[in-house]
Amino acid sequence: MRPESRTLRIAEPLIAELSKRYEIETISLEGSDYPCVDYKVLIDRNNGIVPEEYADTARRIAAADRIVIAAPFWDMSFPSILKVFFENMSLFGITFNTNERECYGLCRCDKVLYITTRGMNITSGSPLEQATPYLNALSFLWGLGEIITVSAQNLDYSSPEEIETKIHDAIRRGLDICKEF
Repeated sequence: MRPESRTLRIAEPLIAELSKRYEIETISLEGSDYPCVDYKVLIDRNNGIVPEEYADTARRIAAADRIVIAAPFWDMSFPSILKVFFENMSLFGITFNTNERECYGLCRCDKVLYITTRGMNITSGSPLEQATPYLNALSFLWGLGEIITVSAQNLDYSSPEEIETKIHDAIRRGLDICKEF
C-alpha cells in the first residue's frame, strides 16, 4: 500500500523463497476498482452475471496449491480493498458451493501464509485483531486449509533499530515456515 511498506519488506524474501518450489502468480490490489458487493451485485450474481475477469481470478484462486496474503494492519484488520476483493472472489460454484444444508469450499489450497505488520502492540489472537478471525472464517467457506501468520508488531512505537530487528525476526520466522509450506 505504501512505497516504504514494512509488510512488503517481509513478504518479498518469503515469496522469493517459495518461488524456488512453486510457480508464483501475484494479484496486486493496488489501484484496483473492485465494487462493493451490494444488492445490485447480488442480483446480478443470482442471474448468472459475473464479470469474466472476476470468475477467472476466482478460478485461479480455487486452483492454487498455496496462497500468500500480504497486507498491513489497518483499522483493527486489513485494508478494506482486501475485504472487497474477497467478497468479489466469493463466487458460488467457483470458490464455494452448497449441498442445500451447508456451504463447503471448492478451493484446493492446503495452507495460507498471512504476512502482516502492525503499528500497535496487538498480537494474532487478540480480540483487537480481526484479520485472522476473518481469514479463518473465509478458509472455512472456501476450503483454504490452515492459516499461518507471520507478523511484526508495535512498529509505530519502536525505534528505527527495533523496527529493523522486528522485521528481520519476522523474515527469519517466515523463512522457517517456508521450509514446510
